[in-house]
Amino acid sequence: MQGEMEDKCGIIGYHSNDESKNIASFVYYCLYALQHRGQESAGIATFNPEKGLNYYCGMGLITDVFKDYEIQNLLGNMAVGHVRYSTTGQSKLENSQPFVTDFDDGFIAMAHNGDIVNSDELREELIREGYDFKSDTDSEVICYMLKKEHHDNKRSMIESIEYVSKKLVGSYALTILVNGDLYGVRDPMGIKPLAIADRDGDYILASETVAFDVVNAKYIRDIKPGEVVYFENNEINSYMLESAGKCKLSHCMFEYVYFARPDSTIDGINVYQTRMNIGKQLHELYPIDADVVIPVPDSSIPAAIGYSRASGIPYGEGLIKNRYVGRTFIMPTQEERELAVRLKLNPIKEAIKGKKIILIDDSIVRGTTSKQLLDLVKEAEPAEIHFLVGCPPVISPCYYGVAMATKKELIAANYTTEDIKEQLDIDSLGYITLPALVEAIGMPKDNLCLGCINEEYPTEIPEGLEAETYYKP
Repeated sequence: MQGEMEDKCGIIGYHSNDESKNIASFVYYCLYALQHRGQESAGIATFNPEKGLNYYCGMGLITDVFKDYEIQNLLGNMAVGHVRYSTTGQSKLENSQPFVTDFDDGFIAMAHNGDIVNSDELREELIREGYDFKSDTDSEVICYMLKKEHHDNKRSMIESIEYVSKKLVGSYALTILVNGDLYGVRDPMGIKPLAIADRDGDYILASETVAFDVVNAKYIRDIKPGEVVYFENNEINSYMLESAGKCKLSHCMFEYVYFARPDSTIDGINVYQTRMNIGKQLHELYPIDADVVIPVPDSSIPAAIGYSRASGIPYGEGLIKNRYVGRTFIMPTQEERELAVRLKLNPIKEAIKGKKIILIDDSIVRGTTSKQLLDLVKEAEPAEIHFLVGCPPVISPCYYGVAMATKKELIAANYTTEDIKEQLDIDSLGYITLPALVEAIGMPKDNLCLGCINEEYPTEIPEGLEAETYYKP
């Protein structure tokens, strides 16, 4: 359900062997394609052999942060970029990325997607050793750990990445710019996505393949879980972490259900087709007699199409999304909070009135947004409302980079499906089952992270990091 759950960020890395080339505009367009992954802040760091580091970041959408002037001043043929939504760390400029600091008589700039669940412990260790933190993000923790191993312990960058990876518990996809060298890193469980493409001899790393499409780059492959890629002589070089292949693969299920754009392909699986399959699976589970199938836009559109095709029930647009609405600020009164929902979605009364409708959404997390949405739909006077959900009940928080509330706030962790149906005051409520979701994705269950659904997390959760206290808004 949009508005109840957000992914942490999207990352970019760009490598060109042409030192005269300025690639900031290409990074900007790649980040623009990943804007759905974070709307809180955006940043780009570039490297030019003559001028060194160039860096700019700001709060808000990428179009708010970057104007022509800023882009023109980001000179360089190497770059990393980032769009952010906070899960660990507050929403403030100091927490925007890429994170940049001095490094070995030069600099390091790093963009991170994911969450390190033992970051507090690692931070305290670094503070005791004299490191002064500028932000409260776990991304800065990783940066200083690399700095410590490379500078203080005289390890190469590959050796430093290897050593640091052994101490990290959690999820991480990284693009790292160290002076004129670019590295891409994916954690050994592959929780967060990262892929590589070729653009006329240049190489691009990105969270999703849609970033490649916008600049007409040719997708090469996904970075393997536990793989470090770097570039020498304009060729892709690969190093596998010692832990690669030794831990359980745990690709984030929510990338396919909700986070990724439908025109992306992640780890060889097309997101659009997965969501179509979810709709087909929902029809097999809940073959409802209705007049029209309506999606909650935009992420549920393919699932609604899939249900419509499987059932023969017409697909219809019953809710119109205002695509010019960004993140709404926190409203002080209930009346204003309801206004914010109306600002984002508006029902088409003529498409709903007097009809038995199947309304399809990607997920229910807290349940508050679903309640407000359904109240809007009821104003259009449907004959029946059957609410189907493309994700099984979310019963536990995510510790790996998804902000989805505490266990006390998760409606499915505290109420049965029948209870929730009664609270929402609808004719029926149906969640996709876990086996049906796994079949829709087309990936073995053992290769997916499903902790928020079945509480079987791929890593140990550090003692004291309780579900009720983890989420840091």
